[in-house]
Amino acid sequence: MTRAAPARSPQDLAGTVSGGIGASPLRPDGTLKVRGEFAYSSDLWHEDMLWGATLRSPHPHARIVRLDVSRALAQPGVHAVLTHEDVPGENVYGLKYQDTPALAEDRVRFQGEPVAILAADHPEIARQALKEIDVEYEVLEPITDPERAAHDTTLPKLHPGGNLVRYQRILKGDPDAAADVVVSGVYEIGMQDQAFLGPESGLAVPDDEGGVDLYLATQWLHVDQRQTAKALGLPPEKVRLTLSGVGGAFGGREDLSMQIHSCLLALRTGRPVKMVYNREESFFGHVHRHPAKMYYEHGATKDGDLVYVRARMYFDGGAYASKTPVVVGNGTTLSVGPYNVPNAKIEGWGVYSNNPTCGAMRGLGAVQPTYAYESQMDKLAAALGVDPADLRIRNAMSEGSTNVTGQVVDFPAPVGELVQRLKDMPLPPERTGAVDIRDLPGGASNVTHGEGVVRGVGYGVTIKNISYAEGLDDYSTARVRLQVIGGEPVAMVHTAAAEVGQGLVTLQQQIARTELGVPRVTVHPADTSVGDAGSSSASRQTYITGGAVRNACRAVAEAVYALAERRLVRPATGMSLAGGKVVADDGEVLTGLAELLGDEVVEETREYHHRKTYPLDPETGQGDAHVQYGFSAHRAVVDVDVELGLVKVVQLDCAQDVGKALNPDAVLGQIQGGSAQGLGLAVMEEIQVVDGKVRNPSFTDYLIPTVLDMPPMRIDVLERPDPHSPYGVRGVGEPPTISATPAIANAIRAATGLELPRVPIRPEHITGT
Repeated sequence: MTRAAPARSPQDLAGTVSGGIGASPLRPDGTLKVRGEFAYSSDLWHEDMLWGATLRSPHPHARIVRLDVSRALAQPGVHAVLTHEDVPGENVYGLKYQDTPALAEDRVRFQGEPVAILAADHPEIARQALKEIDVEYEVLEPITDPERAAHDTTLPKLHPGGNLVRYQRILKGDPDAAADVVVSGVYEIGMQDQAFLGPESGLAVPDDEGGVDLYLATQWLHVDQRQTAKALGLPPEKVRLTLSGVGGAFGGREDLSMQIHSCLLALRTGRPVKMVYNREESFFGHVHRHPAKMYYEHGATKDGDLVYVRARMYFDGGAYASKTPVVVGNGTTLSVGPYNVPNAKIEGWGVYSNNPTCGAMRGLGAVQPTYAYESQMDKLAAALGVDPADLRIRNAMSEGSTNVTGQVVDFPAPVGELVQRLKDMPLPPERTGAVDIRDLPGGASNVTHGEGVVRGVGYGVTIKNISYAEGLDDYSTARVRLQVIGGEPVAMVHTAAAEVGQGLVTLQQQIARTELGVPRVTVHPADTSVGDAGSSSASRQTYITGGAVRNACRAVAEAVYALAERRLVRPATGMSLAGGKVVADDGEVLTGLAELLGDEVVEETREYHHRKTYPLDPETGQGDAHVQYGFSAHRAVVDVDVELGLVKVVQLDCAQDVGKALNPDAVLGQIQGGSAQGLGLAVMEEIQVVDGKVRNPSFTDYLIPTVLDMPPMRIDVLERPDPHSPYGVRGVGEPPTISATPAIANAIRAATGLELPRVPIRPEHITGT
């Protein structure tokens, strides 16, 4: 991959210690992961532990007529078989709405819904015993069309309140405005899986006082704790969670999977219980990205100024609500993209169905509309006879713009600059003469020597909200301790923030080194003995937990200055920490930290809350719903074999504003990884669901990009600091996932001249066969 040096900005911090902010130190988990030596949650082991297993519904919609576990319980080596009747607390949980049973009661609403659980001496004994659980179902007609679920009142109600999870309308300016040039389209996006490599797993260990310790892979320890404790009928302090090695997440670990089940079995048997899903079960054991159908109409002047956008969007949430309300909120508030649009009428529906439950996934709620409005921007450019990049630059949002909800963007928004930078990058050379077949669609399969292969170029641009929105108090907690160990000052950072592979542990160390001026920083395992850190999602942890660590470090520094004031008998004013020493404002070294602290331990705990946001007006959808936006743009170059429908992405360049690159290498890694996930959605990744049943629950049939599918990337990182965030940072992880998909789709359209209204684009969509 080609790496461009980050464009630096004046807010760069003066480093006082190596490995601080702005550096890219070696990740403490990096070498272990590369060598295969890192311990993931699936590697957990405990003396005398049992193995848990889950019986799941084979039907997407059915009534449970009879459930008999007696034969399974009688099997040698089986220690417990539990159903909903054995849940001591409330048999329901949910991130936004409490609508999901821990174990099904009288009805199942999706294929794979948990019906019963058991614990046995060996995983094979557990799997065989599941077959002895006798369940009689009355199979019901599944509801699988989200548009019908939103409007057809004759359909059965899947939940007591009906089949609508959330409806959101946004009105701006004149919703009925007219324009010189009008384009419209209907766009669909398939169900994408997070495809994390580490399956759902954990180990529950009962204590002697009726409580339980759960070691697991998750994205949000405290929300898991609250939901699990409620189902167990225990106070939260008796359900203690500790993060174990997480093999990726991308939103798929925000909802519960094995948490309640493993704890139920551990408390019932009095023994540690381990649960690990296999790959097929994992596809049924977590939520996916919402598939969507979107109707869009854009109007513009003859000169290319956007006049209005009208859209209707349907998001299929599947059997339970999960993050559907947030998807509708994000989808509608980000529906017109990073463009100045004076008039809009937007409507969004999130619905229940009997398809697999959908929830959080990287780019939550922004992936779907971005694909639609970026398809529309190319269609509008064609209607106007202008360059697609120029049309985007002409209408690009900037600082001071007002978005579709009436919120003023009060931080840098260099959208036009991002597109211009991409446009200025060199294109790959055209193919001439004999070519290496490995450079063609189909590669070494030798399906073409270039005949029938055409090239196209496409752009994609996105806006993504960072952190929680619509009035939610978004915060994190950090505890920082400074003491002398082995004659050196050592800082320890303790948060509940989940390291899911994004590099958060490294970043916490960097902040502590910078703020406290000490090279040695350790990170305490994340657990629920410290305050809530929120989820590792919404591109928020660097911003929010980074802010909490900064605040705690600064509180520790203030305590050190107060100690120095007493010991040195001089005012603390102007003191700072650098190189393991206390330094005066004129640069004089006042004392060494180790000498000053002696046996003293300085420990402080602080929270960080971002600026307040507000709920949308229920009638107009207006309001300051978001605290920050991330912006990214991609330009894709593709070769398409129009005879076979094969696509090769030749080049995928990206320009993104990150505010401040606290760890430049990690920023590049996020952009590369996100772009790969966007490529997957464009041309290969989809969970195939027919009549509510998943047809491809394996990595044999669910294709994800490998290193062989990723083209060279030029990455242009801009640093335009957000004055309202710690260090000026802007969330990085999600935007590149979002803008990559429409860039590739637009490039394929440019190459083939086809409408291609649906992603992923399959070979048959190109060949028409």
